[in-house]
Amino acid sequence: MTVNGWIQILLFIALVVAVARPLGGFMTRVFTGGRTPLSPLLDPVERALYRLAGVEADREQHWVSYAVSAMLFSAVSLLLLYAMQRLQAVLPLNPQGMANVPADLAFNTAVSFTTNTNWQNYGGESTMGHLVQMTGLAVQNFLSAAVGIALAVALVRGFARSSARSIGNFWVDLTRCTLHVLVPLCLVYALFLVWQGVPQTLVGAVDATTLEGARQTIALGPVASQEAIKMLGTNGGGFFNANSAHPFENPNALTNLVQMLSIFALGAGLTNLFGRMVGDERQGWAILAAMGVLFVAGVSVAYWAEAQANPAFAALGMDGLAGNMEGKETRFGIAATALFATVTTAASCGAVNAMHDSFMPLGGMIPMVNMMLGEIIIGGVGAGLYGMLLFAIIALFIAGLMVGRTPEYLGKKLEGKEVKMTMLAVLCLPVMMLGWTAVAVVLDTGTASMANAGPHGFSEALYANVSAAANNGSAFAGLSGNTLWYNLTLGIGMLVGRFFVIVPMLAIAGSLAAKTRAPASAGSFPTHDGLFVGLLVGVILIVGGLTFFPALALGPIVEHLAMTAGTLF
Repeated sequence: MTVNGWIQILLFIALVVAVARPLGGFMTRVFTGGRTPLSPLLDPVERALYRLAGVEADREQHWVSYAVSAMLFSAVSLLLLYAMQRLQAVLPLNPQGMANVPADLAFNTAVSFTTNTNWQNYGGESTMGHLVQMTGLAVQNFLSAAVGIALAVALVRGFARSSARSIGNFWVDLTRCTLHVLVPLCLVYALFLVWQGVPQTLVGAVDATTLEGARQTIALGPVASQEAIKMLGTNGGGFFNANSAHPFENPNALTNLVQMLSIFALGAGLTNLFGRMVGDERQGWAILAAMGVLFVAGVSVAYWAEAQANPAFAALGMDGLAGNMEGKETRFGIAATALFATVTTAASCGAVNAMHDSFMPLGGMIPMVNMMLGEIIIGGVGAGLYGMLLFAIIALFIAGLMVGRTPEYLGKKLEGKEVKMTMLAVLCLPVMMLGWTAVAVVLDTGTASMANAGPHGFSEALYANVSAAANNGSAFAGLSGNTLWYNLTLGIGMLVGRFFVIVPMLAIAGSLAAKTRAPASAGSFPTHDGLFVGLLVGVILIVGGLTFFPALALGPIVEHLAMTAGTLF
């Protein structure tokens, strides 16, 4: 661990805090119908889209209608993306002549990009043509991100409104998010990436001669446009198989910093939107502070772990090595790599700039823990905020039990319905994560894909199922996931991890919106100070520890202990 490394980490944290409020204010104006600098240009386009789609923009929806709209939209998106992959060979803009994607892989990929997971059981440059990359995958990067943000805003309205029957209009929220937020930001971002050397072309590939005189084919394509929304929308699906470790996706230290910042930017901004819409910005800062505590703890452990050399090297006379550089890019180094791994798994983003399979056992454990907690440390755009608010409901329910008072949050009483729906949303994730892992490690079809034996092989299977259910999409890289078993089971995990959370969450939004918002009193539990932040963080860690510690003990923890004793896997 070095001073330079800590400066990089602290600089990143400062930038995230700096952008949270302006982005929060901007998104608040967008979703409340206010004016932004782009309103004169984009408002006519928005109204034209409503007329074309037959949407009544001023007609709001009950939570059931809102949920049905979101589910139907996602289902149609999934089917269209599946069809594009299955018909790829006859579609235009396929300069490399990519074949049709097999049915099981097409299902997994369609589910992955529709649920904002972007798990990739394929090499992008060797599987997908330009049309599928642009109008299939990149479009879903926009739409799945917009769905997540719209859902979070709907829940915020549930807290903010009083005696209301509606929580907004899904089609309006989806359109405004895509048109006013994601497209303009990604346009600027893509131009920045092109400036830094990221390709943006419809050329399939170019041939080059290496210094040794060998012929090399270098894949190209519309990379910058996909890279921008991949990061800003916390998608993570890379154009190239190596993802952000590839120099055409992430050329240098500046792009690496901007990519990490863009992963966190909208998620952090949504916490400020929450505070503004409920009428107290301190509420948003408290949520961001809880996320920040968990993030700082995670990145500290990851950096410490990766700054240690493998003890086995000492026996080879290599005890002077400064940290673990296996699987990392030298242009980023240990600190920026540990930070990137923590960022991408704290948010629901599957982008990686190193191979997590090569991390030290405890260094690889931190990305798993981040996902196991439910992607609530900033989290995916929208998903992180509503995931953290669900834990806030649990924390306040427990606090109410301890003092013998009916729990409430922001003047809304938390009763049986809200708590039951919250537990349903929270518990579906470990069922998928641990259930499918347990089955995979006892079946030959599951263990055949593991590159390693022992606890490291267990970690590979555990990481895959955790990443899928958490809608993250990053991989441990040691598991061969493109099999019928993993394509189907991971796809099911992604679907449950997305939709079995949002339906109960919207039910909570509708229930809260219908309640009268009571003013704070002397007996109200303050939810904007350090006590609330500590309670929230404590509940998250206790729930996560009780749920996942046994699985972690079988994987990275026992591997770390074995490594210190001289046993490697």
